[in-house]
Amino acid sequence: MLSIGIASTGVLTFAYFAIASHVLGTHQRSRYDTIAELWSVMFVIICVIYRPIEQLLSRTIAERRARGIEHHPMRVPMLIQATFALAFLAVALPLHRPLAHGVFHSVTLYWILIVGILAYAASYFARGWLAGHKYFALYGGLVFMESASRLAFALAAAVGISHGQSAIALGIAAAPFVSLVVVPAAFASRAQRSGPPASFADAALEGPAAEGIEEAASDLGIRLGARFAVSVSGIQLAEQTLLNAAVLTVAATTAADRGLTGAVFDLLLITRAPLQLFQAIQTSLLPHLAGLEVTEGHAAFSRAIRITVLAIGAFAVAVALGLLAVGPFAMHHVFGYDYPYDRFGLALIALGMGLHLCAGALNQAALARGQAGLAAALWLLAAALFVGWMLLGVVSDQVLRTELGYAGAAGLLALALAALYRRGSPTASASAR
Repeated sequence: MLSIGIASTGVLTFAYFAIASHVLGTHQRSRYDTIAELWSVMFVIICVIYRPIEQLLSRTIAERRARGIEHHPMRVPMLIQATFALAFLAVALPLHRPLAHGVFHSVTLYWILIVGILAYAASYFARGWLAGHKYFALYGGLVFMESASRLAFALAAAVGISHGQSAIALGIAAAPFVSLVVVPAAFASRAQRSGPPASFADAALEGPAAEGIEEAASDLGIRLGARFAVSVSGIQLAEQTLLNAAVLTVAATTAADRGLTGAVFDLLLITRAPLQLFQAIQTSLLPHLAGLEVTEGHAAFSRAIRITVLAIGAFAVAVALGLLAVGPFAMHHVFGYDYPYDRFGLALIALGMGLHLCAGALNQAALARGQAGLAAALWLLAAALFVGWMLLGVVSDQVLRTELGYAGAAGLLALALAALYRRGSPTASASAR
C-alpha cells in the first residue's frame, strides 16, 4: 500500500506539472516557469527544515519499539519542529517585497509559499509518526491525498472551472492540509491495538518520539535530538540542491530565455518521480534498519542494503533504456513544447537518478547506525561540487551541463557513502574490539 501510494504520488506530481504546462500554454511559458521556481524553493525549504523531524521520529520510535518500549514522548521533536518553523518565518516575512515582486512577481505566490511551508510542518510530523509505528498503508494514503488534491487544482483550470497561474498554484498550498485526513484513522488504529486513550491529547503524547533508545527520558534530551536533526537538515539541503540548483541557476542566468528554466525543471522531473517512488523504500527502510541493528545484527542489516541497491540498479537501467528509445518523443508530448532533448542526455539523467537512489539507501544505513554527521558532510560536499559545476559554465549548453553535473555528483556521492558504509557501525566496531 505504501508503494502504491507513493508511486501514485510520483505519477500525479508529474501529471500536475504536465497539465500546468499545457494550460498556461507557450504564450504564458514564463508563468509556468514561475510555478516551477515556487515548487523548487518550497521543497528545498520543507525538506531541509521538516524532513529531519520525520527521520528523527521514524528512527527513534522504531528503535524503541524494537526494544519493547511503547511510550514515545514527543516534546523534544515538537520543540525542534516549532523552532525550525519560526526560523523560517523570521527570514521569510522581512523578505516579503523581494520575494513577492522580485522572485515570484506575485503577492499570491508569495503567500502560497508561506502558508504551504507552515502547513507541511504538520504533514511531515505525521509522516514520521506513521513510519515509526509502521503504519505504512496510512503513510501511503497521506502522500496520495496530498498529490491528488494538488492535481485537482490543475484539472480544475484545465476544464475551465478556474483560470490562471494563481488558481493552479493554490494546489501547492492546499495539498498538505488535505493530506492530514488520514491522521484520525491512525489514532483509531492505535486505539484498537493498545486500547482507547483517555483523551486526544493523551493519544498525541503517546505518539511521536524524540531521540534516544533507553526507557529513561534522560536520553531523549534536546541536545541529541537537535544534533540528529541538524545533520539530517544538512543532508536534505544537499539533496534538494542536487534536484533544484540547476533550475535556480538557469533561472538566474538566462533571463532572456525563460523557457529554458522550464525545460531544465521538466528534465529533472525524470529524477523527481522515481525519487518520490523511492520514498516508499526509504520510509520503511530506516525504521526497518534501526530495528535490525538492535535485534538481528550485521548480516541481516547488510542483506537489506544489498537487496535494495540491486533493485535500484535494475530499475535505473530499465529507465535509461526506455529513455534511449522514446525519451525525446515522450518529453515533447507530455509537456507540450519543442525543446530538443538529446536521448543520451536523458539516459544519463536516468543513470544519475539510480546513483542518487543508491546514495539514499546507503544514507539510511548511516542514519540507522548513528553516522548522521559524517553522512551530512558527504552530501554537502557533493552538493557544493554540483553548484560549482553549474556556475563555472565549463559546458555552454545548460541542459547538457545539468545532465553531466547531476550524474557526476550523484556518482561521487554514492561512492563516498559506500565507503562510509563499508567502515561499519561505530557501535559494532566497538563491540568487535
